[in-house]
Amino acid sequence: MGLMFRKRKKIGPIILNFTENGFSSWSIKIGRWSWNSRARAHRVDLPGPLSWKQDKS
Repeated sequence: MGLMFRKRKKIGPIILNFTENGFSSWSIKIGRWSWNSRARAHRVDLPGPLSWKQDKS
């Protein structure tokens, strides 16, 4: 099991994700709702440890 490099840069509601190979994806988070460009999935944070996710399909 090796170490992996991962870095996030937050610019307002937009989050840029980087790996050792460079830019990997971007996300947008507004309140409890978020969307990720790589997974193309919507996610809503619910109270407690729960969340709801809707995939691209």
